[in-house]
Amino acid sequence: MKHPLETLVTAGGILLLAFLSCLLLPAPALTVSLAKQLMETFHLVDLNQLYTIIFCIWFLLLGALEYVVIRFIWRRWFSLERI
Repeated sequence: MKHPLETLVTAGGILLLAFLSCLLLPAPALTVSLAKQLMETFHLVDLNQLYTIIFCIWFLLLGALEYVVIRFIWRRWFSLERI
């Protein structure tokens, strides 16, 4: 039986790893022409809005990826259910 708060812990783990990624991994840098094209495509007012969106998406994706990798490693080699 799953724990009733497992989904909440999963989301919290992803957010925590996303915040850790902010400290450890650099976000992608854009060229000026690509930034202008993205601003026109998404109807953004300035470059700050674009980079805020990019940083949020980048770090949440990294957090989710780190969570999946760490969860796989934990369940594969360190799980108590194997014993």
